[in-house]
Amino acid sequence: MLEFYVAMPGVVFKENESFDLAMRRFKRTIERSNRMGEIRSRFYYEKPTSRRKRKKLAAVKRQYRLLRLQRMLLRAR
Repeated sequence: MLEFYVAMPGVVFKENESFDLAMRRFKRTIERSNRMGEIRSRFYYEKPTSRRKRKKLAAVKRQYRLLRLQRMLLRAR
């Protein structure tokens, strides 16, 4: 039986740091590690067809973003 250990992001309190600032840093690290997105995606069952559709739309969006960035770089020259 294989078990995987996934480290949960954490925050170490700095000297003279308030709880609110530490909490804000923790939320930011959680957001950057995409843990909440993974939890939300596992909360409800998503049909395979809608999953493929969502991933395809994300790929198209990435391609448009890349194309737009390339155009901006070419105009800058």
